[in-house]
Amino acid sequence: MPNLRQIFTDFNSLNILIVGDVMLDSYIWGVVERISPEAPVPIVNVKKRDVRLGGAANVALNVQALGATPVMVALYGDDEAGIRLQQIVKDQHLSTDGLVLSTTRPTTVKTRVIASSQHVVRVDDESDKPSSAEEEQQLWKRIENLLPTCQAVIFEDYDKGVISPGLIYKTVTLAKQLGKPTIVDPKKRNFLAYEQVTLFKPNLKEMREGLKVELEAGNQLQLEAAIKILKEKLQVEGVMATLSEHGVYIDYQNEKIKLPAHAREIADVSGAGDTVVSIAALAVALKLTPKQIAALSNLGGGLVCQHVGVVPINKAELLAEAERIGI
Repeated sequence: MPNLRQIFTDFNSLNILIVGDVMLDSYIWGVVERISPEAPVPIVNVKKRDVRLGGAANVALNVQALGATPVMVALYGDDEAGIRLQQIVKDQHLSTDGLVLSTTRPTTVKTRVIASSQHVVRVDDESDKPSSAEEEQQLWKRIENLLPTCQAVIFEDYDKGVISPGLIYKTVTLAKQLGKPTIVDPKKRNFLAYEQVTLFKPNLKEMREGLKVELEAGNQLQLEAAIKILKEKLQVEGVMATLSEHGVYIDYQNEKIKLPAHAREIADVSGAGDTVVSIAALAVALKLTPKQIAALSNLGGGLVCQHVGVVPINKAELLAEAERIGI
């Protein structure tokens, strides 16, 4: 098996197709010094505003930060936020080849108000209706064209309507024909539509909702039973469940491994799942062992939680930490 430094160098040779819901993460940073006289709510005195790529676009930033080349297939709206999104994508040196303009939906924007490092409120501007037949056809054309040049596919599903069961089926079928692995970060709506993918990466909440089962974070028997049901229902090759403070569990290639979370100061869990799926996809593309896939993903997810707001992984920091703990 190649050593860690070789693995991190090999990341640079990968192209990763990301199919899913792109969005903008807008931040309003400020301080609270008093309560409003109009209602019992804090008044946030704005000090700074920031707009970043979010959702599937944050996955692209993580893939890029790891040294690989991401290509997104997604919808964006015919609005100011859509113009802003395209501009930031170009500024970040990301490809726009897979972006499809929708005239029927807004660009998704999540606005977070943060005061003195406390998350006060989030305001979402979005539509979650399914994409139209014409939009889906345009998305499929992009996938058909771009997938052959990529080494893996990530489905980054936020239930905003870009991903449909039909698009999943066609994409997974093509990927299997071409021998490319498919890695899924699921949500509720399409949870049971991801049949025959390579690695399925739900968190506890998604497993509870998707399978309608009782599932306590620390209950190993419940977890293993849920994953067995999942593997049977979806006929997937592997499942990697993220368990927040309880770490990660992987059932893949005849190995079942549970790894504890790394003790660290948690500032913000936003975007941790994006980092985990990005690392997992690159690791699967390089045919790493289940233990290496889980260990690197688990480590990366923890590292980004030390930062406030959605931020991509720092490759040098991840490598240094991985070497330090001996992955």
